[in-house]
Amino acid sequence: MVLSKTASDTDVSVHSTFASRYVRTSLPRQGLTKSCATTICPYYIFLPIKINVHTIFMFKMPEESIPKEAAYQIINDELMLDGNPRLNLASFVTTWMEPECDKLIMAAINKNYVDMDEYPVTTELQNRCVNMIAHLFSAPLEESETAVGVGTVGSSEAIMLAGLAFKRKWQNRRKKEGKPYDKPNIVTGANVQVCWEKFARYFEVELKEVKLRDGYYIMDPEKAVELVDENTICVAAILGSTLNGEFEDVKRLNDLLIEKNKETGWDTPIHVDAASGGFIAPFIYPELEWDFRLPLVKSINVSGHKYGLVYAGIGWVIWRSKEDLPEELIFHINYLGADQPTFTLNFSKGSSQVIAQYYQLIRLGYEGYRNVMENCRDNMLVLKEGLEKTGRFDIVSKDNGVPLVAFTLKDHTHFDEFQISDLLRRFGWIVPAYTMPPDAQHVTVLRVVIREDFSRTLAERLVADVEKVLHELDSLPERVMSSTTVALSGEENGKVVVAKKSALETQREITAVWKKFVLERKKLNDKMNGVC
Repeated sequence: MVLSKTASDTDVSVHSTFASRYVRTSLPRQGLTKSCATTICPYYIFLPIKINVHTIFMFKMPEESIPKEAAYQIINDELMLDGNPRLNLASFVTTWMEPECDKLIMAAINKNYVDMDEYPVTTELQNRCVNMIAHLFSAPLEESETAVGVGTVGSSEAIMLAGLAFKRKWQNRRKKEGKPYDKPNIVTGANVQVCWEKFARYFEVELKEVKLRDGYYIMDPEKAVELVDENTICVAAILGSTLNGEFEDVKRLNDLLIEKNKETGWDTPIHVDAASGGFIAPFIYPELEWDFRLPLVKSINVSGHKYGLVYAGIGWVIWRSKEDLPEELIFHINYLGADQPTFTLNFSKGSSQVIAQYYQLIRLGYEGYRNVMENCRDNMLVLKEGLEKTGRFDIVSKDNGVPLVAFTLKDHTHFDEFQISDLLRRFGWIVPAYTMPPDAQHVTVLRVVIREDFSRTLAERLVADVEKVLHELDSLPERVMSSTTVALSGEENGKVVVAKKSALETQREITAVWKKFVLERKKLNDKMNGVC
């Protein structure tokens, strides 16, 4: 910053580069305060603007305006404290796209996708995406037949729509048969993403979960079929578990359900949640039967913003045929200029992600997607092998599936996965630690998701940083583990007998303590922020 001379209350000859240098009070963390500091508008080198009094609010809109540059800087300064998206290894969501696609996204940022009559080309691009993805999933379409599907804001909305279609079809069939239709249920594994729990709760459907077990962290098809009854609207299979990336055996599930449907006279279908694996399996596991090649698979959802390689905000749901989407769920509107069918939970949304998806599909093609997915798999193997060489971890993820590495400590005597996750943040890495769902909640894992922008070099660097963290934790004084021992009643040779708990019991106790700590911390933050 350069000052031509000392600033005063009336001086306008001030050259400034950063407005924050003239804000003499800190941004309030709670409530609101009024700052009487002088803020100099940046970048106006020749015509500086002075704001003698302005108010910065945290939860209420300010009474006065501020220059656009100052607003930008205030927000940009705070956003610098966010993590680096490319080092966020917890997320499956795309964090990098080519500059040419970025330009297309910005050019369409002001287009409301729902205005189909005003933006017919954008609508056509969405329809092309639906048909391309349907063919990718082996939809049984005739030569000139168009696919049935829709773009959504993500797989959560896509799952809600698919679930509603299953529920309505089941209700219609039950009504026709003169049977009760007030107690629908859906069968899933306990490893499903939370959006399935949301669907069940929001739309009053009982969620019947197949519990997990040690060493088997996906839905067991045999146990899933055992839970199916006449009120089951569908069984949801996961192509790429959030927990360890593993593909569930959809073909085995399909075969078992066909047998049960024949025995009972029911018509229980399958939905495949391919949020993570839908853009992976067709390219590097083409022989795997999980999609519309299986007769009971009636709908599939996939996240374009995961391995579809688009920024957050796009998902897709595809139905096998028109008969699988009840007509009464489709609305027709004409107040935007023409008759427009719509089947979505929301209305307005941006067009950018739809356009970005179409860009990726035609830019990369089958060859490009295959190369990207193979590269992700190769980098996953590099990371896995590096972690195995430390001798400190058991790998709980599979080589075939979503390219991620889920791993757990072999020895929990001195520290746990949560401490490793915490210390890795010092190096910029965001690596989540979490517990498995029932009945494997005593297992704690760390997970690294391999995306397109996670290179071999980064994989090797992460292994090196993990080794540094392990060395640091090893060098700390041994943690007092008073809660891991239990005194037995009685004495032996005049001494109290103390039996040390097993590693499994120790891990369960540590997990319980951390879950309680995280919950209490969340409640405290919500109370302090006054946010529900």
